[in-house]
Amino acid sequence: MPAEYLELSFLQLGLATSLILVCGVISVLLHLGLQRRLLIAAVRTVVQLLLIGLVLRWIFSAGQWYVVLALMLVMTLIAGMAAVGRTGRHYPGIRLDSIISIWASSWLITALALTVIVQVEPWYRPQYAVPLLGMILGNTLNGISLGLDRLGETLVGQRDQVETLLALGATRWEAAREPIREAVRTGMIPILNTMMVVGLVSMPGMMTGQLLAGTDPMQAVMYQIVIMFLIAAGTSLGTFSVVLLGYRRLFNADHQFLAARLTKRR
Repeated sequence: MPAEYLELSFLQLGLATSLILVCGVISVLLHLGLQRRLLIAAVRTVVQLLLIGLVLRWIFSAGQWYVVLALMLVMTLIAGMAAVGRTGRHYPGIRLDSIISIWASSWLITALALTVIVQVEPWYRPQYAVPLLGMILGNTLNGISLGLDRLGETLVGQRDQVETLLALGATRWEAAREPIREAVRTGMIPILNTMMVVGLVSMPGMMTGQLLAGTDPMQAVMYQIVIMFLIAAGTSLGTFSVVLLGYRRLFNADHQFLAARLTKRR
């Protein structure tokens, strides 16, 4: 008997939305003061997802490469800006570094997935291109944000050690190597943790969606394996590149640490 796709009604959507009240009750009982933020987050979730649903419906029906490409560019810009918004310390050019890193890493991995691994014809089929890029962007965003945050905090916390190494004749790379390694390691931790328990503790979103849509379980699993490795590669490349770009901006060619460029985010 073939699996059936069950459509949701607005009543069912409303019932699910009401579950946010559980979070509100906990906030009130513990005096967390999160009620306003929960309300804003819930409203934004509903509005943003409904809007993207309408946009995707139109894009899927249009099926034009330039429309798909335009949406992918907008998604990338938003992701690059959002990654910087989560960091504790900024420096001049951090937004550009974030956008370049997330664009280069996510688009490279998505292109590899569309043309070599999944072999989508044509490559811009929106039901493949948009979700694949979106999943890679979302996880790469987290890695970039964590990496930049740790780089700034580590360099500030170890400023004396870094400047001592430079004064003793170390190169900028030798002085910054440990903070760079720590930043890249931090950015990769979330995806590594996810990969360690995927299928045992958590059921990934893409796999769950395919199962709900009636896809054969083994096909859903195979797609999820592909996605996990695409995300891991995108996160690694994005985190590594943004940390290196940050390093280049915070250390000059004369092997000086430009600590004044790191400012606390207001």
